[in-house]
Amino acid sequence: MIVAEDVHKHFGGFRAVDGATLRIEPGSITGLIGPNGAGKSTIFNVIAGVLKPTSGRVTMDGEDITGLPPHELFHKGLLRTFQIAHEFSSMSCRENLMMVPGNQSGETLWNTWFGRKRIADEERALRAKADEVLEFLTIEHLSDHKAGQISGGQKKLLELGRTMMVDAKIVFLDEVGAGVNRTLLNTIGDAIIRLNKERNYTFVVIEHDMDFIGRLCDPVICMAEGKVLAEGTLDEIKANEQVIEAYLGTGLKNKEQLSA
Repeated sequence: MIVAEDVHKHFGGFRAVDGATLRIEPGSITGLIGPNGAGKSTIFNVIAGVLKPTSGRVTMDGEDITGLPPHELFHKGLLRTFQIAHEFSSMSCRENLMMVPGNQSGETLWNTWFGRKRIADEERALRAKADEVLEFLTIEHLSDHKAGQISGGQKKLLELGRTMMVDAKIVFLDEVGAGVNRTLLNTIGDAIIRLNKERNYTFVVIEHDMDFIGRLCDPVICMAEGKVLAEGTLDEIKANEQVIEAYLGTGLKNKEQLSA
């Protein structure tokens, strides 16, 4: 589904991504791991249009999408979440979801005057879809809560819900487990697996929690120093000497630390 070929992203003399090539297969849940500063979030941002690459090429379903802005990629079904959730804090969880679909009739002045019935019909349909999404994510009890007042883990679920309000094809999740307790992380994992199996979502997941990666992801891609270092199952990645060196700098004798 996604092919990133020889991608470079430089910030002055710093090469955050330095010739990375990776493939994301349709229908997969791919894990992206690596030590801090490996270039994981940067290549996410390049693929998702947040950053333009210094050089290289990104394709989606064979179409060149290199450098396209996020709003264009959004309409192609490519979505990205962030390590820190971006909610409308003063709006309810339901309203946050209802805001997602684009080109709503109520966005134009003409329709607010002469298309009120159409607006009302759209809002009813959006409300019903939002409620369905909240129920799917098991947070329907938060429907009317202000999004700024729910927990960090619940905000991550709400971000996942936003991807369900449109026809997402591939979702890039950046450290979905950061600051989330184990119970909610399991709930998030359950939702990702269901979306993958029941709705054919493709996911790419940056995460430092190896238990979470091991539960969800196959394959796993490891980056270091802006390059793709290894790819395989999590067990193969854990046994790779180059990966162990990248994480620890001490070789096989401490490989158990990678498993922790």
